[in-house]
Amino acid sequence: MDHLHAVRLFIRVVDLGSFSKAAADLGIGQPSATKVVAQLESQLGSRLLHRSTHGVTPTEIGLLYYEKCKLISHHFEEAQSVAALMQSQIQGVLRISTSVAFGRRVMVPLVMRFMRSNPKVQIELTFDDRYVDLVAQGIDVAVRMGRLSDSTLGARFLGINPWVVVGSPKYLVERGIPKRPADLARHDALVYSTVQGDARWLFTGADGRLHPTPVRGLLRSNNLSALLSAASADMGIAALPWYVAYESVQSGAVVPILSEWSLPSQEIHAVYPSPRRVPVKVSHFIDWLQGQIGESWWSDYK
Repeated sequence: MDHLHAVRLFIRVVDLGSFSKAAADLGIGQPSATKVVAQLESQLGSRLLHRSTHGVTPTEIGLLYYEKCKLISHHFEEAQSVAALMQSQIQGVLRISTSVAFGRRVMVPLVMRFMRSNPKVQIELTFDDRYVDLVAQGIDVAVRMGRLSDSTLGARFLGINPWVVVGSPKYLVERGIPKRPADLARHDALVYSTVQGDARWLFTGADGRLHPTPVRGLLRSNNLSALLSAASADMGIAALPWYVAYESVQSGAVVPILSEWSLPSQEIHAVYPSPRRVPVKVSHFIDWLQGQIGESWWSDYK
């Protein structure tokens, strides 16, 4: 027996003084209504209603039970209204997770922009280069680069994260400018130890052919900002996402090289714990985020 349905039915029977009227009001048959209330009385071990040819009235116990049920029904409807309101308005706490470099350079200015136009939303922004379990950590939405491996998550495509190869002007004057990927054999590479094949950079030429290129160097790091700093300090050549390198390219601290070849780009996705019943605050944020990741988006976040 659905207890909430039984309580609602009992309330309507008392309010209307009739099984048939209560049944019609709730869209069920009178026999079903009579059976539900009888089951309720049986479970409680008390008669709740006096039945006569003139109608139905509550017993003494039934009247006390009716008053408590009215309170329960009121609180339940109030809770439903709160849930509906929260689901229709952009408010509450939004927990966002992203990687350290992308978070610091891109998500921070984006989140501040979002908060200005959504003042009722509280943001908790966490940075972590390790895989984050969204459910275990209570994360509403994460921005991730590369191939998605967890098919149980909800996901929305945001854009493409392109990479660029850079070196400082001083380094390139001293060591020469590589004209093709094979020339990197004579250079010090600053190796990002997480993607791009580690010590083998996979270039694609204008003709679409792949050029797997071994690289070597004295510095490896899983931190992109560290590699950019090393490249700016004349220590070698780095492969970096454009959003990391852009500001330094604009200032002249580093310059792009091997522009006729490209490194694999990464897809950017917003992921969330489940594709079902996505909270409005999450779907609204992702919709907004998609509008911010356009062509050459990395040039907007300096």
